[in-house]
Amino acid sequence: MSLNPFPPLRRGFGAFWRALDATRRAVFNLIFLLIVIAILIAIFGGGAKTLHEKTTLVLNLQGPLVEETPGGVREAVLANVSGEVKKSVQLRDVLAVLDSAAKDKNIGAMVLQLDELEGGGLASLREVAAGIERFRASGKKVTAWGASYNQRQYLLASKADEVFVHPMGGVMLEGFGRYRNYYRDALDKVGVTVNLLKVGTYKSFAEPFIANGPSDAAAEADRYLNDGLWTTYTTEVEKARKLPAGAIMASINNLPQLLEATGGDIAKASLNAKLVDGLKTSDEIRQLMMTRGAKDEDGNSFRRVNYSDYLARLHPAMMGDAVGVVIASGEIGDGVAPAGAIGGLSTSRLIRQAREDKAIKAVVLRIDSPGGSAFGSELIRRELELTRAAGKPVVVSMGNVAASGGYWISTSSDEVIADAATITGSIGVFAILPTAEKVIDKLGIHTAGAPTTWLADAGNPLRPLDPRFAQVIQGSINHVYGDFINIAAKARKTTPEKINEVAQGRVWTGLQAKDRNLVDRIGSYRDALASAAKRANLGADYRVAYMEQDMSPVDKLLGMFGSKAMASLGLGEHVKLGLASTGLPPQAALGIASDLSWLSSITREQKPFMALTHCLCTDPMGGK
Repeated sequence: MSLNPFPPLRRGFGAFWRALDATRRAVFNLIFLLIVIAILIAIFGGGAKTLHEKTTLVLNLQGPLVEETPGGVREAVLANVSGEVKKSVQLRDVLAVLDSAAKDKNIGAMVLQLDELEGGGLASLREVAAGIERFRASGKKVTAWGASYNQRQYLLASKADEVFVHPMGGVMLEGFGRYRNYYRDALDKVGVTVNLLKVGTYKSFAEPFIANGPSDAAAEADRYLNDGLWTTYTTEVEKARKLPAGAIMASINNLPQLLEATGGDIAKASLNAKLVDGLKTSDEIRQLMMTRGAKDEDGNSFRRVNYSDYLARLHPAMMGDAVGVVIASGEIGDGVAPAGAIGGLSTSRLIRQAREDKAIKAVVLRIDSPGGSAFGSELIRRELELTRAAGKPVVVSMGNVAASGGYWISTSSDEVIADAATITGSIGVFAILPTAEKVIDKLGIHTAGAPTTWLADAGNPLRPLDPRFAQVIQGSINHVYGDFINIAAKARKTTPEKINEVAQGRVWTGLQAKDRNLVDRIGSYRDALASAAKRANLGADYRVAYMEQDMSPVDKLLGMFGSKAMASLGLGEHVKLGLASTGLPPQAALGIASDLSWLSSITREQKPFMALTHCLCTDPMGGK
């Protein structure tokens, strides 16, 4: 009798496969059922709980303050998969919450709880500070409490009626301006030559790769910029806290003596300097708010609603005439970019969408960008030019940074409004071409070939930069700079010679730019919306429509393999790994990795080179 093992194996495998298939269908059916239940709850579940009178709004902002949540759908998916979900706060959302709560009869007061606010530029913070002032102007009291305050957090806290800090905390105001890393010697040691071609005395963005310190011109410009921003900050805080002019600078200069007088107690030193009104623990603040307002249902705390819960209650109007807002946030590239970055093609598409939408009567371009590709910048500028030609007003609202390419895209507008603390200008152009011929010499690698012309392989980074190619690039850079100057001169109704005097790659604060006719006036984002609505003859009840990218199902699927995932193959990760064993503090290592990753990305993107309109706009506030 013969023994055939295959039929039992087939039957066993078939049973296993049927069980697996049944499990798969059950799982997918369960997921579908959960989605349906969630939709039904959203529709019929009664929505958010009703707010009762004397409810306190707790403005507990978490993460960096941004113009637009970076990354869009694809980055959010990747972050969730990797477990690296990071919160951020959109400026528009904070302003909407503050302005709605100011009019809400059930909101009686506000508590600022800013311990988890991790970042944000000075101009954006001033927008939120103005929103807090509008809330107070409605007759509602604002109380700030924190475990401690850094410079960003304290700017907002200073706008409160009263500021409290934990007895083991304090206020740490450090001043503006930070040291930057310079890599000339390090690159020489590994054999990398960085060839810089530029126009503009102050165009200092690439200096860290060609020098061991800032040029005199760059140091002068940085000092003038930082002093202007610091004056704006201290003046605003001193006014809010009713301190004499110069009080903050005096406290910093005398900090050792102030701490000695309190036995090293920073909280008491902050109290003595009148930066805070009292020292309280969180339970003491809770009890204080219970006595002032109303208790919650359990009677254990005060009646309150958190920022995110209140935001979920707001439903923007979807019908009627509108001012369309296009957010231009991040570095400028040529093609398509996700939210939090600017693509010449994708941002142009949003502007065109606003122009072709009959309900949108005017456009506000909100800029927070240090620049990038000159070509990408011109694509966006041209689309704004066409929008104006179509009869729709365009108003530019400058946020934290609108410099270099960020300034370029502002030049096709009816009005340019900057914050006093905006960093703008930097009208200049450069190209950067790293070559590694010394590296391959050390490795014993040689390169040769028989191209038909000297230009065929002129951009090869493994060969020294050909002087003829350098001459071609410099000529192109000069031409782009001439275009930039002429575009700016036409926009500002002046001459190229006058613009050249304040250009040369130099950055200015918004106030300094206003004095030099680079912007029309100092104002807020709200001012820009109001100006656009007025120019379009809209009434007071106009709505604001944010233009955002539509993603197809295919885009969402491809987004699973987005830029962050691919970045792990680039120089940045290798640099991080290499620096991990040096003993450098993690923050310093990350800063170096970021700088060198940028240099690596520029090398990959040359076509065969890029004319860059980018500024060295590092955050003057430093840290979180």
